Amino acid sequence: MSEAAAPARILTIAGSDCSGGAGLQADLKTILMLGGYGMSAITAITAQNTRGVFAVEALAPEMVGAQIDACIDDIGVDAVKIGMLGSAGVAHIVADRLERIDAPVVFDPVMVATNGGILADADTIAAFRRLMARASLTTPNLPELAALGGEAQVLGQTRALLVKGGHGQGEALIDRLIAPDGEWSWTSRRIDTRHTHGTGCTMASAIATGLGQGLALDAAVGRAVAYVAQAIAHAPGFGAGHGPLGHDLGRAPLV
Repeated sequence: MSEAAAPARILTIAGSDCSGGAGLQADLKTILMLGGYGMSAITAITAQNTRGVFAVEALAPEMVGAQIDACIDDIGVDAVKIGMLGSAGVAHIVADRLERIDAPVVFDPVMVATNGGILADADTIAAFRRLMARASLTTPNLPELAALGGEAQVLGQTRALLVKGGHGQGEALIDRLIAPDGEWSWTSRRIDTRHTHGTGCTMASAIATGLGQGLALDAAVGRAVAYVAQAIAHAPGFGAGHGPLGHDLGRAPLV
């Protein structure tokens, strides 16, 4: 009997969401559901739920770096997803550690949570440039893209850009991938729901998992778009605000 192939090793560098809907909790659920092996370097601890972010405590940059070292020195890494960073110091130490990692990097420039909490200050946003320069893909939503200076400016700072359309208007939701070898778009029917907490985290970690498994960038994004749509459609309905996704898809098959 042949030995089964080992799962792709995906490292998420992100904040913790105690309510389980976003951050590294959403990342690890997504990575597992798509067949990867998830690891995490916690950048910050948050007290949040579907109604808001009530407290944020960033970890010391040295502690974040030590977590990354522990993962790459023993388990190894096939792809990295970066989410909430918590401070400029953490952003810079993450950028330093990426110089040791020869693997695809997906950077989700988290600034504001779906429930409205501010998750990055001006100094942290300024430090994003180092991470965008290293990233295989940067995945802002429309407000984040505007805060980073717009499409042309971000494209000048990163290898590829996924413009997520969830904050757009109209019944159609359009996600656009702009890469050196072409452009792709995916049009989905917008689901009328308040249960969208953690969609950006889920999208980025799904793409990172695909890249770690050897998928081409457009294929990894296409699968991630389909996964997020089904996860929204199968949301469990928890919470009084922006509820979490159904990462287990309600046991429905992923198409």
